[in-house]
Amino acid sequence: METREALGAFSALAQEHRLSVFRLLVREGPNGLPAGEIARRLDLPPSSLSHHLAQLERAGLLRSWRRQRQIFYAVGVDGTRRLVAFLTEECCQGHPELCGYSATEQAAGCGDAATEDLFNVQESER
Repeated sequence: METREALGAFSALAQEHRLSVFRLLVREGPNGLPAGEIARRLDLPPSSLSHHLAQLERAGLLRSWRRQRQIFYAVGVDGTRRLVAFLTEECCQGHPELCGYSATEQAAGCGDAATEDLFNVQESER
């Protein structure tokens, strides 16, 4: 990931509602949620939620798909992996294992197996 792309992702996350949406969808995993359910859970008006979802999707942090009349959103795993790799690629002079952290542990934070699978950064990506 280039610095410019990382800045776009950080900019997308640097707003309270967008950060809440992103964190909710990380918790939900690859199946995601319909836009209406996201709005309900976060108590956001659907009209303003659309703008936030679009900005997160443009930054590569979300993906969307249509299922009948609903649009579903889920975390964009590839974009999120690249952002985490960008943040950790030079940890401990390029050797995060020296600090006792792998990129997966840094991304997951809690050691949850599903979250680790979601953010598993391959060695070749570092």
